[in-house]
Amino acid sequence: MENTNLDNKVCLITGANSGIGKATAIELAERGAYIVMLCRNEKKAEQAREEIINKTGQTGIEILLADLAVQHDIRNAAQAFLDTFDQLDLLVNNAGIIASGRQETVDGIEKTLAVNHLAPFLLTHLLMDALKAAPSARVINVSSEAHRTAAHAFDLNNLQLKEGFSPMKAYGVSKLCNIMFTHELAKRTSGTRVTTNALHPGVVRSRLTSEASWFMYLLFAIGRPFMKSPQKGAETTVYLATSPEVENTSGKYFKNKKETQPADIAYNDELTEKLWEISCQLTGIE
Repeated sequence: MENTNLDNKVCLITGANSGIGKATAIELAERGAYIVMLCRNEKKAEQAREEIINKTGQTGIEILLADLAVQHDIRNAAQAFLDTFDQLDLLVNNAGIIASGRQETVDGIEKTLAVNHLAPFLLTHLLMDALKAAPSARVINVSSEAHRTAAHAFDLNNLQLKEGFSPMKAYGVSKLCNIMFTHELAKRTSGTRVTTNALHPGVVRSRLTSEASWFMYLLFAIGRPFMKSPQKGAETTVYLATSPEVENTSGKYFKNKKETQPADIAYNDELTEKLWEISCQLTGIE
């Protein structure tokens, strides 16, 4: 895997200015990939871009700006990408949050679900033609073992947790949705040159709790010495992005670079199809 060459491969990574996203961008840039960083904060993105260039010597690093909580921003960013590139070889849906409380976006959607699930769902849909135009393309969705906490009480009629909200419950639901989306996307791209897989990166020192409550932030701060570095956290993402071993693998869930069985509900065809339909409705996809 270390010698995998990504010259002339276009890779779009969400949340690429910090944590796992930046570590992933560095690893892929070192292999020659042209990196498109999709970030919310322009100043932080520019600083990360300079750091990636200095570390890797790869100058093919571009920034797209979008707030993933705002569907209009996602649509504009996708169009800006398509105005520049004919194909997309690798899409890494990496960005994620743990919200401090129940908030709704400008689109009227609970924020954790909006950023962690609906944003990658919409972005992947908008870029699908570019993915299909590549000789082979991979879509990688960063999920979490936290998905298991939501499996026993998963309710398609309460996806936005208007009842029974808690920050970690919302996060667990969104991460379960990531794997369900991956499963359904694999079915819908079967027979194409597009594959998709999801992963658990481990518990990583990252900015995941930047919007979380002070209590959640404190818990993560206490646990930081025991957490993985972003570089270690990015290993499974990079493996799924580059390894020939998973070239023909699609719709699976990985942990520590090994295929792992998620909660049974994640591969339930009836539920994943219904989630897809609901996600289309919530993102305005025909």
